[in-house]
Amino acid sequence: MSRARAIFRTPFGSALFGGAVVGAFFWIAIAAGWIDARGGATTTIPSPLATPVSNKQSEDTTVVNQIYRHDGQGVAFIEATEAPEETAPSPFNPFGEEESRGGGVATGSGFVIDGEGHILTNNHVVEGASRITVKLGSSEATHTAEVVGTDPASDIALLKVEAPADQLDPLALGDSSKVQVGDPVVAIGNPFGLDRTVTSGIVSALQRQIQAPNGFSINHVIQTDAAINPGNSGGPLIDSAGNVIGINSQIATGGGGNGNVGIGFAIPINTAREVANEIEKNGKVEHAFLGINGGTITPALAKAVNLPVGKGVLVAEVVKGGPADKAGLRGGSTEATIEGARFQLGGDIITEIDGEPIASMEELIDAVNGDKPGEKMELMVLRHGETKKITVTLGNRPASAK
Repeated sequence: MSRARAIFRTPFGSALFGGAVVGAFFWIAIAAGWIDARGGATTTIPSPLATPVSNKQSEDTTVVNQIYRHDGQGVAFIEATEAPEETAPSPFNPFGEEESRGGGVATGSGFVIDGEGHILTNNHVVEGASRITVKLGSSEATHTAEVVGTDPASDIALLKVEAPADQLDPLALGDSSKVQVGDPVVAIGNPFGLDRTVTSGIVSALQRQIQAPNGFSINHVIQTDAAINPGNSGGPLIDSAGNVIGINSQIATGGGGNGNVGIGFAIPINTAREVANEIEKNGKVEHAFLGINGGTITPALAKAVNLPVGKGVLVAEVVKGGPADKAGLRGGSTEATIEGARFQLGGDIITEIDGEPIASMEELIDAVNGDKPGEKMELMVLRHGETKKITVTLGNRPASAK
């Protein structure tokens, strides 16, 4: 069975996580909202490429070559250093000296998004680092990077470097909502420390879900077969027009190895842009939190367990003390196994949100994402054949899903 993992190799564990691809047949851990889609924030969009990338191929150049020429200088090589952890003196140490453990240097990727030196990358690339250095494009100059802010829930980090203007080549950000399956894409990054490596492929699928380092899920993820490997984390996934449409973040390895098998995942640039804007504006990101685990009701599932409706969201578990729990939402109490899959039955069935019918967990996720902490959400639920209206005041998502 394939495993999705962060494509980032590091000798210290805090920067490495292996997340199973969320979205198996039934259960999705929502623990409530995913990426908080916020309105009203001022969007900072970098200047477009000076010369638009042409889709026409000539005898001596290709689209991939053109994209690499235009965008390669805006890709960052990131080194994150974690200092050794000091421990208490060991009773087995005859000199009574403090011991240290851990530490090391890990490499990843990122890309410049404006002329002020802001760089987007993955949170897991820089998490736990005591010092971060960056090289831009083909330059050998090293710059110390400041962490402006991070969001573990979306695995996004915003860095800033003080570099000369002539070394800053911002990449243009595209619109990931317009991406289609089959679109050609290019990935540029630093796999296994091999800086400014370019690979190409297509968009293999859309609307995937992956697990963030803190256990929550990231929605609307782009799947690609462009070769990405450990060290590509945080690098750009670029469309045929030279615009960044995603941040390469995880791969499925298909076994015990950790290399590319043609299944990579990129966080949508629309998500990354919103997170970066929120970080720059407020220094942090707040996500709405509902506090349930549950899954989509399909006609087949409804028939198999004799549910009263053929679509909606079946609540499996309610997070104790969370917003849904405080509002009176109930989870399941009976375990069942159907065709090898385990289900928690007997919980509330959510059929409407704020007066609108709901057909899937994805719709519930998007609804929570569209609200802010403190806002109220009106749920229509079925419980033991009776219809109930439950109003939930959404909370702030905790630091971890565990």
